[in-house]
Amino acid sequence: MKLTAILAATTAIFAVATPILAGSNDAPITEFRIGLLGGENEADRLANNECLIERYETLLGVPVKLFPAADYAGVIEGLLGGTLDYAELGSSGYAAVYLEDPNAVEPFATTVQLDGATGYHSVMVARADSGIATLDDMADKSLGFADPNSTSGYLIPSVSLPQQGYVIEDFFGSTTFSGGHEQNILAVLNGDVDGGVTWTSGVGEWEEGFSAGNLRKMVDKGLLDMNDLQLLWTSPIIPNGPLVLRTSLPQETKDLMIASVMAMPKDDPECFYNAQGGEYAGLIEVDEAFYETIIAARKAKIENSN
Repeated sequence: MKLTAILAATTAIFAVATPILAGSNDAPITEFRIGLLGGENEADRLANNECLIERYETLLGVPVKLFPAADYAGVIEGLLGGTLDYAELGSSGYAAVYLEDPNAVEPFATTVQLDGATGYHSVMVARADSGIATLDDMADKSLGFADPNSTSGYLIPSVSLPQQGYVIEDFFGSTTFSGGHEQNILAVLNGDVDGGVTWTSGVGEWEEGFSAGNLRKMVDKGLLDMNDLQLLWTSPIIPNGPLVLRTSLPQETKDLMIASVMAMPKDDPECFYNAQGGEYAGLIEVDEAFYETIIAARKAKIENSN
């Protein structure tokens, strides 16, 4: 199936119950809307980000609402349509927004790993008892991707693996989208797919699910024992995804948010840990130039699929 068809099939317009209340830089906001990417069950996403509500309501003086999308496309559509004000995106998700409308959002920060890196990795794993010990053992086996708009859960594996001689359509017996990162690892554990890709910092201890990422979140929640998984493949480093604000927000709102977000690792490390899904050294300022390689990769992927 062509990439454009896949994206169309998985895109659900991210509708919210309230109208757009802050449509320009001149109009003061009357609420602040945070989009939460899919890939983890909704209850956990809401619980992990609940601390943001009080923080930003105190900061901005308006109600703050969390909107957990069913998939990555939901947040992308919300940002493009102006029904969301703030979100953390993966690199490919930001590229999707940028390629559609480069002025829709402003990336302003990204996470820094404990070792100082500003990137993370896509990894492929299989069940430890499956007899699949290396990537070569995945020949003619089923591979699970996370989400069509995920950088580590689709874009990077679909580009990097063929570059390493593993053409997706020829090497694997079948591929499927599991609906998100947590769902993809559960599909591996349940035997629904032989191998699956997800995201991780690649820093820290394997037994803990590394320092941050989907594996760490699943270990923290008691959903995963890392001894049940076998690591098959690790991607080159991927730029950490950006925190973005809707460009048409009032400048005062953007300034307040940027200052508060950048201060969170030190003034509320527990909220920072929960919202980010693991341990990080902090945040660093970025702009669209930081994502040039991912924007180019996503653009080429779309063009090659047409």
